[in-house]
Amino acid sequence: MTKKTILVACGAGIATSTVVNEALKNLCKEHKIDVNLIQCKITEVSSLADGADLLVSTTIANKEYPFPVINARAFLTGIGIEEVKQRILAELVK
Repeated sequence: MTKKTILVACGAGIATSTVVNEALKNLCKEHKIDVNLIQCKITEVSSLADGADLLVSTTIANKEYPFPVINARAFLTGIGIEEVKQRILAELVK
């Protein structure tokens, strides 16, 4: 499996993306998936899109991207978190 790059975005690229970034780091480690996690602001996603495989965001992505976008607010609320984790894992093993 090739190493995947995940953009982890929130509005400021500091608070909620840090929470999600750590959760993804643990999730990928648990499933032995080698990933490159890039924490950023949602406004920076376009400039980081080359080479990205997935966007996981705690805010609304108002643009179309050439890769899947998964809303990650479940990592903040705990509601529906297993479903979101499964969606992320499914994208990473493609």
